[in-house]
Amino acid sequence: MNKILNRTELKEKLDALRQEGKKIAFTNGCFDLLHVGHVRYLKEAGKTADVLVLALNSDSSVRAIKGLKRPLVPEQERAEILAELECIDFITIFSEPTPLELICLLKPDVLIKGGDWAEEQVVGRDEIRRWGGRVEIIAEVAGKSTTNIVDKVMAVYGPDK
Repeated sequence: MNKILNRTELKEKLDALRQEGKKIAFTNGCFDLLHVGHVRYLKEAGKTADVLVLALNSDSSVRAIKGLKRPLVPEQERAEILAELECIDFITIFSEPTPLELICLLKPDVLIKGGDWAEEQVVGRDEIRRWGGRVEIIAEVAGKSTTNIVDKVMAVYGPDK
């Protein structure tokens, strides 16, 4: 089964799954260099509903958020790697500054963000509550981030090493 779908295909799949009584969870992010913090977060996110959708920031979106040197891994490769995780049911790539448009289209039952976000900062929280959904914040894994990995690589293998 192809897990990587465009938003139209994904909406059709989710509508069919809802008809079967399935609950849909939604999360999003850049997931540039996959690390243990990402894996633990996604495993917990997968436990919140029957189906987990990951909205992956496009390359242009990552550059807008993280700067011109990112992403390190292109969007199609990031999507392919993430699709191999059992806990993720579907992936879609988005280019908008926030996932709000996608959240409103897909209408998930659970909106999930990492512990580095306060609930009042979560994009789509008001909308999901309007249709009876909920927001879940999953604790982050301290010290585990793409930035920390890049910093370590530069410290060990940087130009003056």
